[in-house]
Amino acid sequence: MKEIIEKSLSKAMSYDDYKVLVDKLIKEGKSTGENQSEDLLNYSVLNDKRMKRLDKTLHVSSESIENVKKIKDKQTWLVLTEGWCGDAAQNLPMINKIAKENSNINLQLVLRDENLDLMDSFLTNGGRSIPKLIVLDDKKNVVGTWGPRPSEATAMVKTYKEKNGKLDAEFKKDLQIWYNKNKGRNTEDDLVSLLS
Repeated sequence: MKEIIEKSLSKAMSYDDYKVLVDKLIKEGKSTGENQSEDLLNYSVLNDKRMKRLDKTLHVSSESIENVKKIKDKQTWLVLTEGWCGDAAQNLPMINKIAKENSNINLQLVLRDENLDLMDSFLTNGGRSIPKLIVLDDKKNVVGTWGPRPSEATAMVKTYKEKNGKLDAEFKKDLQIWYNKNKGRNTEDDLVSLLS
């Protein structure tokens, strides 16, 4: 496992570098990943706008900041993501804001499809769901994981799948509405709980 983690970390980028990469690819008419399609490009464009908005509008509560500042040991937060992923666009800005509150947290992002060995070590119900946050201690041991969605959204997905068999466009629209109303609070609460 450590070998896989080290290999992925050697390809990792900062949050800001990730945003620059996604923006550059969009200007070239591309999305991240090997698979290219008009749909993936359109999702990437939408998510790029969404992340820029959330970077400006999301705020971490003072209580959460206080808890995050208590972390005394160095950690790396390694996140698997892709520019076309709606859940990643909704959650990465809050993950970044929380990580910035403590210099002991080093946030690093890798593209899922370029790091399948890592992704396949952290599947969600057998799927390559992203974003996936892997919390590593200073010796690169896994001390926690989070993702691909905040707990309330995860419960929504589970209930909908049990009732309807799969997620459809109507559910995805409802999920985005939930994200907009929640304003990152559930992600913030989940991450602070993970650190405690």
